[in-house]
Amino acid sequence: MTTGPLEGVRILDFTWAWAGPHATLLLSFLGAEVIKVESRRRLDHTRLRSLMSGPTMTGPNHSVIFHDLNVGKLSLTLNLSQPKAVEIARRVAQISDVVTENMRPGVMERLGLSYDDLKAVKPDIIMLSSSAVGATGPERAYAGYAPTFAAMSGLAHITGHADGPPMPLSGAVDLRVGTTSAFAILAALYYRARTGKGQYIDLSSTEAASALIGHTFMDYSMNSRVQTRMGNHDHMMAPHNSYRCLGEDKWVTIAVACQEEWDALRQVVGDSRLDDERFADASSRWQNQEALDHLIGEWTASRSQEEITQALQKVGVAAMPLLDGQSLVRDAQLRERGVLEPLQYPLIGERLTLSPPWRLSRTPAQIRRPGPLLGEHNQYVLGELLGMSSEEIERLVAEEVVY
Repeated sequence: MTTGPLEGVRILDFTWAWAGPHATLLLSFLGAEVIKVESRRRLDHTRLRSLMSGPTMTGPNHSVIFHDLNVGKLSLTLNLSQPKAVEIARRVAQISDVVTENMRPGVMERLGLSYDDLKAVKPDIIMLSSSAVGATGPERAYAGYAPTFAAMSGLAHITGHADGPPMPLSGAVDLRVGTTSAFAILAALYYRARTGKGQYIDLSSTEAASALIGHTFMDYSMNSRVQTRMGNHDHMMAPHNSYRCLGEDKWVTIAVACQEEWDALRQVVGDSRLDDERFADASSRWQNQEALDHLIGEWTASRSQEEITQALQKVGVAAMPLLDGQSLVRDAQLRERGVLEPLQYPLIGERLTLSPPWRLSRTPAQIRRPGPLLGEHNQYVLGELLGMSSEEIERLVAEEVVY
């Protein structure tokens, strides 16, 4: 049995932060060998801090955030400010299939590691460059993180409550950009398998997020209507919201898609006020959502998440509790599916780690190793893959080329 459908594919990974590493994480889950290039000279900030909580890590090898984003990868430390390190990177690219980076446009060119530079040593190389708004255009040099992508894509504008500000969504956008990048690389690998040709992928994080809200573009194009925030409501379904339950900050989601489901919900709730003509059909319910949400909220407020979920699911109504971190770890469905796997980390001990989000029958995905320690695989890459002697590697370390 192989380790995954991408067994034998090698990826030279210059990405950092969240969006880029998530892309190569997914490809690692599929069996690719991912060599992450990093340096003590400029550490991936996820080794030291969270953008949400600040500098909370005790050292570059103790970050749970970094480890979660880089499960299964190898670490090669190269100080790319030195020409010798750039030459080593080119040599690794020569024996790789894919190169990924998510720096600002122009950085890889200045380093001597552009697509043209790498194509010269590996004609069929696939290179993905992921940036805030893409490698061309008047804003190409703009810096950007997930809130930037959400804002410029239009996603933030339609996310949030009707009476509140736009929601930037933060890291959730990064992960969607990473997933888009992984898909683009898979498409390029498929193309190369058919044609023998590599290619350059210029991925705009902003455009990747915009692609998720195509309906808003179509609505404006066809109806000259600008969609805005509507909380948890839907354009057609009602009720469609989150409702408070018994307990501190406990909520349940309920969504009704058709008359049959509405009749079932009405029977479970047993409140005669729901028989009002304001709620007689889908259009009437949608137009009277505020009153409808108030009545359903009265019913949920005196019941637990579990009671509500079981009662409504039993009659075919979509209802689920909102799970916090503690509830996710304890959830029976997730446990049965093996979504969280215990993994032993060298310096931080055992902790639960997200497993691959798919189940393949012929090539089961698996977590092969925890995230790498800084420079943990220098000897493997430089010695075994490139054939350097121990003396040569030691000299490069002393010169801070390997650093």
